[in-house]
Amino acid sequence: MKRLPILICALMTPLAAFAGDVDLEGKELILNIRRIGVDMSKTSVQHSSEYHASPISALSADDQEFIKGVFDTALEYNHDRFNWDNSVFMEYGRTEVKPYNAPKTVNESADKILLSSNLNYACWDYGSFKLGPMARSAYETEFVPANDSDHRLKVLREMAGFAVFDSPIIKDLHIAGVYEYDFTYGGHRQVSKLAAELGWRIEYAVRDGVKLSTDGYYREYLDYSRYVETDLKRDLSVTARMDTNLWGDFTMGPYVQYRRARQRNISHYGSNLTIGISFNYITKFGLD
Repeated sequence: MKRLPILICALMTPLAAFAGDVDLEGKELILNIRRIGVDMSKTSVQHSSEYHASPISALSADDQEFIKGVFDTALEYNHDRFNWDNSVFMEYGRTEVKPYNAPKTVNESADKILLSSNLNYACWDYGSFKLGPMARSAYETEFVPANDSDHRLKVLREMAGFAVFDSPIIKDLHIAGVYEYDFTYGGHRQVSKLAAELGWRIEYAVRDGVKLSTDGYYREYLDYSRYVETDLKRDLSVTARMDTNLWGDFTMGPYVQYRRARQRNISHYGSNLTIGISFNYITKFGLD
């Protein structure tokens, strides 16, 4: 763990270098409410008891309801070649399953709190694209420990790399080296990790009032300070959404979310696919 302060200082060096170029004249400060919303999906099956032996899963399935709340907001500072945002992302979702011959069960299907500070500096401009180095600091945790355990996810993450950003379509596309310090379990199971990450946030206006968006990452873990069986080797997270304006800044549309990952102690991948309808409030406020 002695490597932690050294690695953090190394990854934060670009922040200090970029900050020297900041000129407060002509700055732009924006509160970007990327999304405050509710995601919903529901499956209702009639007479599933009579069809419990049917080979058609749609007839023998259990009733299911999925509800998730999302809060995604960033304070963005822009000036010339300099872009800095501090964001808060929170989501919590639960699934209720109602079998015909058993009590209702409730499962956590989404639980995440992510606080992050992201810094980009445009060394090059090509049309509407800005390209240059990036650095990010983040802390990830959750509202409730998974599987009724006593261990709540707690991860500090630092990364530095190269990004395309701040274009009308590509808001962020980066490749970076990542250092993680995972103290979820505490004691002798605290672990530091090195990884490589490809991440993105893309928005495309199909027409007036209709927008497609996707964000996510792929993370490949390369090295660990010790063996913890639940650590991941690979991690993919993808979200895609279509927002159609209903009234003012309120939108509605379909969404899909996919997570696929592999633990160190398991030979096959685990995955989670969710499809539903999303209701959102999306807007921006200039603060300067």
